[in-house]
Amino acid sequence: MMMRRFTFLVMFVSLSVIGSLIKIPFTIGSIALDSAPAVVAAFLLGPTAAALVACIGHIVSALFGGFPLGPFHLLVACEMAALLYIVGLLIKKGWLVRSYICFFVGNACIAPLPFVWIISPAFVLSIFPSLALATGVNLAIAVVVAKALQRVWGERHA
Repeated sequence: MMMRRFTFLVMFVSLSVIGSLIKIPFTIGSIALDSAPAVVAAFLLGPTAAALVACIGHIVSALFGGFPLGPFHLLVACEMAALLYIVGLLIKKGWLVRSYICFFVGNACIAPLPFVWIISPAFVLSIFPSLALATGVNLAIAVVVAKALQRVWGERHA
């Protein structure tokens, strides 16, 4: 059982790396489809695995994008890990719709807030459309995949 969970974890990290190569062309180069595998990992493996997948996925996405925010990408990776941990906890309680809403609001609206003071309010306003679009696409992919897996396995595995 431990090897199966580890295999799933490596698979989701790999899918997140592949998703990080699919960029949303807008303001900065690190906004990509890297968090959908983390949401599905929260569904299958639980909050800790989802946090790890999200953190690695963002760092790799930033690496492929040229680290446009420099060391602040570590802050974003920690935010992604915390957000997906919370989403994983909500999924574990069976609150799927609430977890998806939490992911969208947290990723598109709350996560960029520190950059209002670090960079500028104009920066946050400029990345909001692309971040909201990428979050919506990531969420749509995750919901479709999670529903398909739920039909196949009949229950959550987190």
